[in-house]
Amino acid sequence: MFGQLEHELELHVPASEAWDLFGALEIGKLVAQELPELFQKVELTEGDGGVGTVLKLTFAPGVPGPAGYKEKFTKIDNEKRIKETEVVEGGYLELGFTLFRVRLEVIEKGEESSIIKSTIEYEVKEENAANASLVTIQPVATIAELAKNYLNKNKAAKEAN
Repeated sequence: MFGQLEHELELHVPASEAWDLFGALEIGKLVAQELPELFQKVELTEGDGGVGTVLKLTFAPGVPGPAGYKEKFTKIDNEKRIKETEVVEGGYLELGFTLFRVRLEVIEKGEESSIIKSTIEYEVKEENAANASLVTIQPVATIAELAKNYLNKNKAAKEAN
């Protein structure tokens, strides 16, 4: 069984600025600092932010779904501003999923505007199809909102100087 969830959020910063945050490790650092209610820890276990980088995510107690997992950066396209990660250990894989991928895409909307499009794609074995109900776009949407607030704050600080 294959499924897909999407979320889009307009950002009031240029796509290049948004990509600086989403395209490397910066978003992981921000999430670890600013969302303790969602993530207990975000640890770099391998790599430098490029393709092949592995992060270990540990969710805060009480967050629905798996307690944590390791994800690997499988695609980073700086030209098209697309980054994909896949769960490679634990988490959804222990619940019968054969694929759990998150794609972040920064889309240029105008000179001072962009859209962060987040997509979750998953495949789950037929015998575990009921576990598909555990997949939610909410954590990704929360991260997008956090990023928007962070980018807006930085923009305001730059304009004030």
